[in-house]
Amino acid sequence: MATGNLGCVLVTVDGSEESMNALKWAITNLKLRPSSTSSESQVQEEGFFLILHVQSPPNIITGLNPGSIPFGGPGNYEVPAFAQAVEAHQRRISDAIISHAIEICTEKGVKHKTQVVVGDPKQVICDVAENQHVDLLVMGCRPFGPIKRMFLGSVSNYCTNNAQCPVLNSDLDGLGE
Repeated sequence: MATGNLGCVLVTVDGSEESMNALKWAITNLKLRPSSTSSESQVQEEGFFLILHVQSPPNIITGLNPGSIPFGGPGNYEVPAFAQAVEAHQRRISDAIISHAIEICTEKGVKHKTQVVVGDPKQVICDVAENQHVDLLVMGCRPFGPIKRMFLGSVSNYCTNNAQCPVLNSDLDGLGE
């Protein structure tokens, strides 16, 4: 699969082997737009891979805001040191994931940009795809069974149905190494 007119290919990475395999597949199989000047003297930017990692908000972790203490104790008690430790840990995880993706891109010599966003992965991926005028979204899929997928939902399934660009999904298209 090659096309020479892809300006921005969004590849989502979450630290899973499947997401890194999707990145490798995209780099190997997709042809990005070369930098050029058209006859109307409009410069077209060289195509690039936008590597996106969506970090879950720290407030969803149990214990970050433990709530009120029962039997008349003080309410809305936060644990700031714990919150800071969780946020720092999530930053370290995000940094490691992005660093690994950058290493893959650098080894292959492809132009890339990175972005880390905190939020709900389903919504953030679709928003970034729309705001960045992405030509193609490439996603890896974790192998959830039908029961687990029914209860947890699927980020890739949501994006396939809601993104404003074509979506290449390893679960649907047999991506891999």
